[in-house]
Amino acid sequence: MSTITVENLTKTYGDVEALVDISFEIPDGEFVVLLGESGAGKSTLLRCLNGLTSPTEGTISIGDEEITGPRDDVAMIFQQHYIIGQMSAYGNALTGSLNRTPFLRSLLQRNDRADKIEALNALDTVGLLDEAGQRAERMSGGQQQRVGIARALVQQPSLLLADEPVASLDPASAETVMGYIRDAAKSRNLTTIASLHQVNLAREFGERFVGLKDGELVFDGYREDLTVDVIDRIYGNIETSSIRNEREANA
Repeated sequence: MSTITVENLTKTYGDVEALVDISFEIPDGEFVVLLGESGAGKSTLLRCLNGLTSPTEGTISIGDEEITGPRDDVAMIFQQHYIIGQMSAYGNALTGSLNRTPFLRSLLQRNDRADKIEALNALDTVGLLDEAGQRAERMSGGQQQRVGIARALVQQPSLLLADEPVASLDPASAETVMGYIRDAAKSRNLTTIASLHQVNLAREFGERFVGLKDGELVFDGYREDLTVDVIDRIYGNIETSSIRNEREANA
């Protein structure tokens, strides 16, 4: 495990500044939630972190090593599950070892015994060990996303990224999936960065929060610092009002 360091990160697309001079540091094992409106720069930041997008300026490093492209030790959980419906949950989880196993061998499930055990352990971590043999296409959306989490864990990453991992799920399934992501990260002391658009869900599961507004870093702090005023700075009055209404309903 190594510290994640983002230093003076800027990303432009033509005349559009998606990220503007962003800097922060994340120590080993921390669970960080990215907050921000659509277009704030969350997905661009995650794509820079996983090496799919190169910064225009600035650097991102894991330990002393700068990220200059995709890395085997950075895993991604997507909003869309991107799993193979015809394969079992176990088979999909096992594809997380493709960084260590040729594709054809993995497709035929001729992986090393250690990878097979890892896949079963990962499914157990997300509560799907009993469903290991079930075809993914027959699973609910929440279960499919949990298979995606298991696949990412089999990759044995040092950094886990999640881009709106529960945006397509109903509230109950979203809470379940976020719980599994957090528990998996905790049990492995796995540095995790997840973007979420549901602030109340973020407050429930996040430890530290990084808020983006129009590509700029406007907040970096912990749950006790994530006040209504801070949320207003990140999202504006609409999100702030919804949080106030929920607090009043639960009072």
